[in-house]
Amino acid sequence: MDPRMCRKISSSESLPDAENVEYEISNIAPQDSEDNFLIEGSPEPNSVTWLDDDQIDELDLNLDQTNLFFHRVDSADIIYRSKKKKCKMVGKYVMGDVLGEGSYGKVKEMLDSESLCRRAVKILKKRKLRRIPNGEQNVQREIQLLRILRHKNVIELVDVMYNDEKQKMYLVMEFCVGVLQDMLESSPGKKFPQRQAHDYFTQLLDGLEYLHGQGVIHKDIKPGNLLLTLDQTLKITDFGVAEALDMFSPEDTCYTGQGSPAFQPPEIANGAEQFSGTKVDIWSSGVTLYNMTTGRYPFEGDNVYRLLEAIGRGEPAPPPTSLGPSLGALLSHMLKRDPNLRPTVQEIKRHA
Repeated sequence: MDPRMCRKISSSESLPDAENVEYEISNIAPQDSEDNFLIEGSPEPNSVTWLDDDQIDELDLNLDQTNLFFHRVDSADIIYRSKKKKCKMVGKYVMGDVLGEGSYGKVKEMLDSESLCRRAVKILKKRKLRRIPNGEQNVQREIQLLRILRHKNVIELVDVMYNDEKQKMYLVMEFCVGVLQDMLESSPGKKFPQRQAHDYFTQLLDGLEYLHGQGVIHKDIKPGNLLLTLDQTLKITDFGVAEALDMFSPEDTCYTGQGSPAFQPPEIANGAEQFSGTKVDIWSSGVTLYNMTTGRYPFEGDNVYRLLEAIGRGEPAPPPTSLGPSLGALLSHMLKRDPNLRPTVQEIKRHA
């Protein structure tokens, strides 16, 4: 008999009271009968007593009643208390939930404790920025540009804070409720009705006209960088790769293209050393309009290299005839391979 399968009790032949039980290793071992168990006990070392099921149940009940350490509690008697959240403050701002996360850092909702205005804060870690090519330079460029830009269709930079101890930077901006890209993903066919797309597009043109008038080239216009406020006002955001032109320069020449591949024009896809900045924004705005109205992109590829090759060498997929001749002509005009043939913002506004 395996001694590990026995329950030892300090009794003679009869069933002991619970008070007389010495709690030792369980020594119950099954024998030939399914209903009987063998008990080893004292004072006779070799004597055994057979107990039936009722006696074993009674023994277990007595043991349970004398257990001073554990007792049964019904789930209905348990009161669950959630862990209290501490209010986290950064300056005068109360931190809230995470709104999104990108390659540069997290974006959280926050509340201005003085004005009670909702804000959004982009939290950037300097250690993480150093691992991104031109990461710190892009952030500083964005701060410098947003401090001088003021337009209803351009995101407003409210405050900038630094935490040298934690090596963090906080960019406090006006609060927006949604991103155009997320709205497209959840829309039927991943596209907007033409009237809705037209409203967003005309606001995008107003913002671009202001930026170009200030000598600022965005270079990364796409639905993911277009936000919406509660009153459906479109905001151009993410100026990390934007470029400010010399105000006295007669041309809008740029030398670096760092935008998203699917929205890059043929001249950048083909590796041009210099190009017209405003025409780059016109092209990416055309791709954005194409995407909002069709749910697709004018160029596609299995990977980034195939995509850029298609943009550099091919022709854009013709817009569906269901869009109508006017919208189809506008898209074809904005997506001209030759940047000199693309319209200006003012020409597009007259057409739209």
